[in-house]
Amino acid sequence: MRLYAQTPARRNRQVLVDLTAVALIAVAVWAAFFVRDTIMLLAEPGQKIESSGNGLAEELGNAGDAASNVPFVGDVLEKPLRSAADASTGFADAGASHQETVAQVADVAATALVVVLVLFILVLWLFPRLLWIRSSMTVRRLADAQGGADLLALRALVGPSAALVKLPTPPGGFADAWRRGDQETIAVLSTVALAHAGLRR
Repeated sequence: MRLYAQTPARRNRQVLVDLTAVALIAVAVWAAFFVRDTIMLLAEPGQKIESSGNGLAEELGNAGDAASNVPFVGDVLEKPLRSAADASTGFADAGASHQETVAQVADVAATALVVVLVLFILVLWLFPRLLWIRSSMTVRRLADAQGGADLLALRALVGPSAALVKLPTPPGGFADAWRRGDQETIAVLSTVALAHAGLRR
């Protein structure tokens, strides 16, 4: 199995397309991480809420501990402070939940972006590449088979005629020479078919 053409022009185009595809995949991955980082900026308010809630809960807890030491009314003073500390813990939990939600959204968006972009690139790049590999294998098998030169010559006759225009036309034309079994013409035509597929003899 040949991955690249043998003719320089075709091979250079294939290498350029491969490098471009790899570069586009790298850009797609970078873009996905950039989008994720951008979405994660929305988690900053949640971080502040969590930090503030935890700090306030700690301070109120300390105040409740101090109030519990006040004679006679310590329990009365401690109770509302403890309740406020619990409420502050709830704010901290809400901030943490907000961060978790934002992180999940960022992960899903980044993953979806990578999958969609990479699949799009692969469809545009890999599918034609695999078709060429399959076609080149078929042409190579024809070239190596007995009587394959005749089939390749016919392939050149029914294919694009731009390459034939540049060649000296035999008496009666290429088709007539092929029907007569002219080996020189068949060799020329089979070479044209191989070159069209990016292959050489």
